[in-house]
Amino acid sequence: MRQLISLYRSSSLVRILAIATTLVGAKLAIAETDLVTRGIVATPPEGVRSVKVDGGYMVPYIEKIPGTDVTFEMIPVPGGEFQMGSPAKEAHRNKDEGPQVRVKVEPFWIGKCEVTWAEYRSFMGMYDAFKKLQRVAANPGKGGDAAVEADCKLVATHAWNGKLEDKWDVDGVTCPTPLYDSTFTYSAGEQPNQPAVTVTPFSARQYTKWISGITGNNYRLPTESEWEYAARAGTTTAYSFGDDASKLADYAWFEENGDSQTHPVGTKKPNPWGLYDMHGNVAEWTLDQYLPKAYAKDGAGPVDSQKIIQWPTKTYPRVVRGGSWRLPRDAARSAARQRSEEKEWKLSDPNIPLSPWWYTEEPATGVGMRIMRPLKPITADEKKRVWEADVDDVRQDVKDRLREGRGAMGVADKNLPAAVQAAEKLNNSK
Repeated sequence: MRQLISLYRSSSLVRILAIATTLVGAKLAIAETDLVTRGIVATPPEGVRSVKVDGGYMVPYIEKIPGTDVTFEMIPVPGGEFQMGSPAKEAHRNKDEGPQVRVKVEPFWIGKCEVTWAEYRSFMGMYDAFKKLQRVAANPGKGGDAAVEADCKLVATHAWNGKLEDKWDVDGVTCPTPLYDSTFTYSAGEQPNQPAVTVTPFSARQYTKWISGITGNNYRLPTESEWEYAARAGTTTAYSFGDDASKLADYAWFEENGDSQTHPVGTKKPNPWGLYDMHGNVAEWTLDQYLPKAYAKDGAGPVDSQKIIQWPTKTYPRVVRGGSWRLPRDAARSAARQRSEEKEWKLSDPNIPLSPWWYTEEPATGVGMRIMRPLKPITADEKKRVWEADVDDVRQDVKDRLREGRGAMGVADKNLPAAVQAAEKLNNSK
């Protein structure tokens, strides 16, 4: 990583980008942080894997979650075609892995590792932050100087007004409620570098909306085809390292070596594209609804990956991909598909309605997520599809929670960290 940062800081690269900035009339040089977070450079750095695209080269970059010291790394994935699913003769193949279909995938970045508790707890912390924004906006106190007025305005523009208006479907983000039983949620591991688990698909979607808003980069969950494409990393074998399952322990945490818990991300060998834990640590959410015969509908291909997304029409089952510490080695194959449950994964939830944000049963302790960022910007219509609740039951549960005061909402944009600080100052000055 030091080498990567060193390359971004190299004087030659800075000069190239500074010249490009000057040509478009910018008055200021591009900052070093912009070189990292943009993810595209004019010239490919030596010794760093890059992907050539129109306008430059996609490169790995580090994103810092604003208002925190938490970072995560994104890895470029080239566009191309691959055979999705498994061949009929693959060992331990399941019927839902075929027939194989050739899929065309556009370039994107994907998380080097799964989303960790350090990352997700930054989102969980928004519950108290959003509640404080709402309280301070409702009672900002006495007027003051220009700085105080500016803080009041900043708070007001980020605080939920308590009304379930249509505009909040666009601007608003809900965050997870405080844990009912943290001992269960953290039973498989709670260290900052361990993957976050027991997160519902809705909560995962809202996390990607929040992280997109505060960073200015459009993140989302991968589709099922994007996930398998990244997991295979150009390979056609059962695993990204070949067909020899005896080597799995070098690349993944699974039932035989998992020791009944998750493990720090990125501690095993990566796949050929530099992605860690794709074959196991925790399984990962995708955007798709699970259909056992999904591939049969697509034909032999090639088909566009965006055209074969199985957009959910009901709460469950959803597609979960990748092995986990709870699953046997055959579930870690690149083509293996898992399906989620809903009521069975919330049996211990005492809430009415059941929580839209958390699961409460052991199978969910083996399910987390990994985020991606498409090269092409996400359109307004796509944002609604990939970020929001996608079925009426979940939408209604969220609204009921908010009406009862058992949920929190706010506006997530680049100014949110400053708004949270402003609310703190105004609250302390009363």
